[in-house]
Amino acid sequence: MQVLIFKWLWWQFFEVPKNIFKAWKNFLRFGLNYFSIPLLLKTFFSPWRRYKVFYPRGFDPWAYFETFFSNLIFRTIGAILRSVLIIIGVFFEIFVFFAGLFMLFLWYILPFILLWGFYHGIRLIL
Repeated sequence: MQVLIFKWLWWQFFEVPKNIFKAWKNFLRFGLNYFSIPLLLKTFFSPWRRYKVFYPRGFDPWAYFETFFSNLIFRTIGAILRSVLIIIGVFFEIFVFFAGLFMLFLWYILPFILLWGFYHGIRLIL
């Protein structure tokens, strides 16, 4: 009986929390890969969807001006949309971090909640 209690304690407080940490790490990595946060930061000022207007041949100042501002608008749109995706990804990462912290905390206090429930259940019966 004593060995069974020690095995349960080892499982409850060492083995399962290790697996919770692994799952937690996998969820955090998933969020980074799903929202592509590192890639979005690297390509922050790139044109959105590689939209690009090529400069014309010859000397036409108005065409150069128009092409420059078209490309500037595409880059601005790309930066705005990337910043929105980065913000959503960061909020997801924060949510997953706190959810994992809550699950780990809940797992550690679960045996005490169980004992408290048994105690109050028996107290209500008697």
